Amino acid sequence: MSNIYESAEATLGFISSPCLTKVELRVACRGISDRDALSKPDPCVVLKMQSHGQWFEVDRTEVIRSSSSPVFSKIFLVDYYFEEVQRLRFELHDISSGNNGLRDADFLGSMECTLGQIVSQRKLTKALLKQGNTAGKSSITVTAEELSGNDDYVELSFSARKLDDKDFFSKSDPFLEIFRINDDGTESLVHRTETVMNNLSPVWKSFKVSLNTLCSGDHDRELKCTVWDWDSNGKHDFIGEFQTTFKEMRTEQEGKQIQWECINPKYQLKKKNYRNSGVVILNHCKIIKMYSFLDYIMGGCQIQFTVAIDFTASNGDPRNSCSLHYIHPYQPNEYLKALVAVGEICQDYDSDKMFPAFGFGALIPPDFKVSHDFAVNFDEDNPECAGIQGVVEAYQNCLPKIQLYGPTNIAPIIQKVASSASEEMHTKEAMEYFILLILTDGVITDMADTREAIVHASHLPMSVIIVGVGNADFTDMQILDGDDGILRSPKGEPVLRDIVQFVPFKDFKHASPAALAKSVLAEVPNQVVDYYNAKGIKPKCLSDYESTRTFSP
Repeated sequence: MSNIYESAEATLGFISSPCLTKVELRVACRGISDRDALSKPDPCVVLKMQSHGQWFEVDRTEVIRSSSSPVFSKIFLVDYYFEEVQRLRFELHDISSGNNGLRDADFLGSMECTLGQIVSQRKLTKALLKQGNTAGKSSITVTAEELSGNDDYVELSFSARKLDDKDFFSKSDPFLEIFRINDDGTESLVHRTETVMNNLSPVWKSFKVSLNTLCSGDHDRELKCTVWDWDSNGKHDFIGEFQTTFKEMRTEQEGKQIQWECINPKYQLKKKNYRNSGVVILNHCKIIKMYSFLDYIMGGCQIQFTVAIDFTASNGDPRNSCSLHYIHPYQPNEYLKALVAVGEICQDYDSDKMFPAFGFGALIPPDFKVSHDFAVNFDEDNPECAGIQGVVEAYQNCLPKIQLYGPTNIAPIIQKVASSASEEMHTKEAMEYFILLILTDGVITDMADTREAIVHASHLPMSVIIVGVGNADFTDMQILDGDDGILRSPKGEPVLRDIVQFVPFKDFKHASPAALAKSVLAEVPNQVVDYYNAKGIKPKCLSDYESTRTFSP
């Protein structure tokens, strides 16, 4: 049975897609055998990545002379895509003295893994396999670290005092603009406050802005702040300006009151006794940590992957070669292709590699009553299968024992997974995030109940992926995917966040399963981040990792 799994898996190739983030990989080895009694090896590690079945060199470390346990200073920088299987191969070579090339080097061993495995474990140690895949005494350790972006936010609040009065019959109507000065000297508007009418000592509303937007992550980057008197004709009167940096703003957190004189350069030149055109005060500066998908994965969050398979009669008799459930001895059907494509990605983020698999819409033994959430392995107490291959085998074993029936109801399986996600939610920790993959051949018949179930699930650490198999018209299913509008329950309650991705398999019929996986999983990282950040839940086990992302003084 494994040949179907392997043939589907083999079609998963490396394809390009927008990069989620960049990851730094650090490499160290231990226990490398000496060349002989008088000399130690001169090791070098070559990193290769698989693309379309071929291995291509990405980069290599420096050569460390005479070391049996080298820690390489060279850092591999790789683009990381959650929605793809990125297969890596680390090759250890002994480079002969005076020659840094591989032609005359001795091969000492290799280790293969996926980037997802390294990222999910943060530090992966495995034996180096020699020719013939025999394990020696040497091992390699690869440590992953997200290239720290400036994705955090800062909350700022400003007020002013004794601003110049620019209006004849009333007081000024001031607003504040903040500009970032770019490397080429140009200015980029960061934020414009609201206008406070008829007030020379305004208090503007607090606002949030990302550090990327505010200063490109450079705390010493110059910021120009300008105060204007609003005019309805759009020809606002200039009151004054001042320069600062985010580094200076941050001192407000230390209890120091930060204020700047608002200067009008023309008045400064013309008026002898000119002091300023008012004072602008920073009332509040708070850094808001925005954690990334990798923060949560590296902090120990596990992706709990569940699959639900449509066994309704519309799929056709599995014994007939026209059936969507027909088991060809060598060619996987669409259900298997979709299952393997998505499951291959998710399994790297689940430490026990045990996946619950359910079926719906079939008459099941022993009494052959219709069920919409039965265990595919027929073990209701333990519906988990060992790995994606275990799910494939349970699916194949299940088909001869059931009778395809109907209708196509998916609300029960969403509610079942939501029940587990609800238990996780109450821990208030980022330990488990649930992904439910539903494979179905037609438009569902319990749309109202499904909408209700999805709205409820949008409050939980859970995402739902629906893949439409076959050539049915899935237009009505698009309503479940919130990309084109807000999904609401029959009672009118909107989803808290968009958690559903629907994709018709026929759109990917002539593409690799990797393209399907990329499409259906591309939104998952943001869904994970949105859930935990909105709940104010920090990643676990960040003591070491978080130190690499703290603000520089």
